[in-house]
Amino acid sequence: MNLPNKITMLRIIMIPFFVFFMLTDLVEYSNYIAVLIFIVASLTDTLDGYIARKYNLVSNFGKFMDPLADKLLVSSALICFVSIPGNPMPVWGVIIIISREFIISGFRLVASDAGVVLAASWWGKIKTITQMVMSILLIVDLDGTVINITELVFIYAAIILTVVSLMDYLIKNWKIMQDGNM
Repeated sequence: MNLPNKITMLRIIMIPFFVFFMLTDLVEYSNYIAVLIFIVASLTDTLDGYIARKYNLVSNFGKFMDPLADKLLVSSALICFVSIPGNPMPVWGVIIIISREFIISGFRLVASDAGVVLAASWWGKIKTITQMVMSILLIVDLDGTVINITELVFIYAAIILTVVSLMDYLIKNWKIMQDGNM
């Protein structure tokens, strides 16, 4: 396993620790520990991609697992948000975002069985960054009019980008399904 793939796996390993600190009251300032873990895990996404491209270590495993690790991290945060009273993340938004992730992951799995590897698009990357920024804002949970409006802007931007990236992905890869490669 190459270094970028090890970094991707580290991101996955960080998720249970993030969830623990996100949902516990046993540790003072647990939400700040959770946001620190979330930020570090999010930064590993940039790091593993950078190393993979710079040192020509791009692999099929990485093309599949890197976006999956992102989905697991963001989905874990979203599920935590709906369990926190007063959190502004709407349940229907969580359902849309997680549904998109299942659809794309299933599509990638079927494509990989046919020998086709589908990498993330730019829309998907922008969506992921927006979801991660939204998550950081919601984890820190600061109060104030500007912060509350900023949170809402990122929530709805994340939901819209989720739908746009899904449509982009399906449109770009529709031919693969029609050609019978899947």
